[in-house]
Amino acid sequence: MTAEKTATLEELKAALLESYREEFPNDEPTICAFAPGRVNLIGEHVDYNDGFVFPMAIPVGTMIVGKALNEPTTTKCYVRTLSKDVGEQKSIEIDLANELAPIKSPKWANYVLGVLAHFLERVKPSKKQPFRILIATSVPIGGGLSSSASVEVAMCTFLELLYGNSLSSNQQLSKVDKALLCCKAEQTYANVPCGIMDQYTSCLAKADHALLIDCRDNTSQYIPMINKNVCVLVTNSNVKHELGAGTYAERVHNCQVAANLLGHKKLREVTSLKELENARDKMSPTTYKRARHAITEIQRTEIAAEALSKNDYAEFGRLMYESHQSLRDDFEVSCEELDQLVELARSVDGVYGSRMTGGGFGGCTVTLVAKSSVGKCIETMKNGYKEKCQQFHPRNDSDDDDTQIQICFSYLSSSKFPLQIYQKALIGMSCGCVFVAVISLFLTQSLDIQSSFYKIRCSKRTVDYLLISNILTGM
Repeated sequence: MTAEKTATLEELKAALLESYREEFPNDEPTICAFAPGRVNLIGEHVDYNDGFVFPMAIPVGTMIVGKALNEPTTTKCYVRTLSKDVGEQKSIEIDLANELAPIKSPKWANYVLGVLAHFLERVKPSKKQPFRILIATSVPIGGGLSSSASVEVAMCTFLELLYGNSLSSNQQLSKVDKALLCCKAEQTYANVPCGIMDQYTSCLAKADHALLIDCRDNTSQYIPMINKNVCVLVTNSNVKHELGAGTYAERVHNCQVAANLLGHKKLREVTSLKELENARDKMSPTTYKRARHAITEIQRTEIAAEALSKNDYAEFGRLMYESHQSLRDDFEVSCEELDQLVELARSVDGVYGSRMTGGGFGGCTVTLVAKSSVGKCIETMKNGYKEKCQQFHPRNDSDDDDTQIQICFSYLSSSKFPLQIYQKALIGMSCGCVFVAVISLFLTQSLDIQSSFYKIRCSKRTVDYLLISNILTGM
């Protein structure tokens, strides 16, 4: 095995600057915006049921560099993504003289277009400002870590900086307003009936805390995570999902049907499972199961947040396993690969709990594990996953996206990111974690523990590991 670095935030910025200068050799960007992804510890598929969710930000995300275009006759904006995961056209032009609307292709552009359209509608600037931007992300697309929300929040942050002092106090957005705007953009332009969790976390999360969000009134509570001996391990199955394909919308619809049959606006208002049982004959078996997951998951999330605040990791882990079972059996959004990763984690002493995280149908698992058991957990999941998943065939070593284990080691606690050559403007960044890994399992050389991201090249397709702990600040 050989190690190679992959993008830190500084390297993400450098890649954007290099690409910008190549495309526009006599120009420099003046604005940079960043927004993080997130991992949800518990509380899955309940944000659109007005329930409780319990995410934390992670120090991978989306960065945008660009500038205003001030030529008198210009009404067009230029947008380009550097993402290697995008198989469509990588650049678009947006004419501000025309009415903005969703486009059929490229699909990724709708996340940018939606934010732009809703931002202009919300702030109603006296003059629409043309711009050019380049976008890069380090969030795995389709991994359940909110790559779309990080794009949306980064874009909204860029627009806030672009319009800057021209906005009056009435036009400026609060963090919650910003999250709601980005959520609406995804719903209306990307056609994903998402809840508020992802955008809210990207806007409001902070270091060394998880965030208990009440999706009914959009309030939140920070829960400290300060135990240096406990870590959060995110494991990417490398099975990708696309939430716009209809399965997500079906489950949103199932939950709303159940709420209507029970006489409520949302399933959050259901006070007990007995109420659901009494109405079981009124709904289909599928609708009943979807509702049972949502009702019990809302209850689990409240209890889990209380357990974590008391450092009761055994109870939190038990609830994680219950959550996964409910997502697998009642909500039916897990898959063989995710189930395997959870069971492999469960077999390791020192693992408190594990579950799928994100929308489902692939993506990631999240595991709460004692620091002393991290190496054993990673090794067990790596070896067991390769043995069981026969549908994963060997790839060429040159296929970097599918043949690497990602080990991340970085601590980010600032709400700003220092930029030497252009505006200090990473307002969206408030990453609530430290990435740590037992590198000695894979590497022999010493590492720079301040900001090193490593990938280990393997001969077979396998999982990526992100070991997160906003606790290990002393390492």
